[in-house]
Amino acid sequence: MKKLFATSGLLLAFAFMIAQSSPIGVWKTIDDETGEAKSHVEIYEQGGKFYGKVIKILTDKKDAVCSECDGDKKDKPVMGMVIVENLASYKDYWKGGTILDPNNGSEYKVSMWYEDGKNDELQVRGKHWTGLYRTQTWFKVK
Repeated sequence: MKKLFATSGLLLAFAFMIAQSSPIGVWKTIDDETGEAKSHVEIYEQGGKFYGKVIKILTDKKDAVCSECDGDKKDKPVMGMVIVENLASYKDYWKGGTILDPNNGSEYKVSMWYEDGKNDELQVRGKHWTGLYRTQTWFKVK
């Protein structure tokens, strides 16, 4: 019986660690220029990759569309739009996907990580093909 409880405890602890080492959840984004909250993005897993879609707009532009986007996202509502795609686990962070800035229609390579064990603050770095990048902090919505 003791072994069963010990094994169950270890499995539970391992599951908790796995859950904590994932970007899955709802995150509040902050505007780089104004410092104001912009949206809530839900990150979810599908087919072994992570995706993020806008589930709430926190500005007065609730009916915003991506007029600068290309392809099937052109002139589509930002609300409900998938802006993070094909993000994959790599060591202790996530990379290899893309992130879309609906304000200008630009798409960037993206990587995400937690810094200093803060699982309620997600570092999100978008990198342009020129090598320039921008890092934002997204905050866990509780």
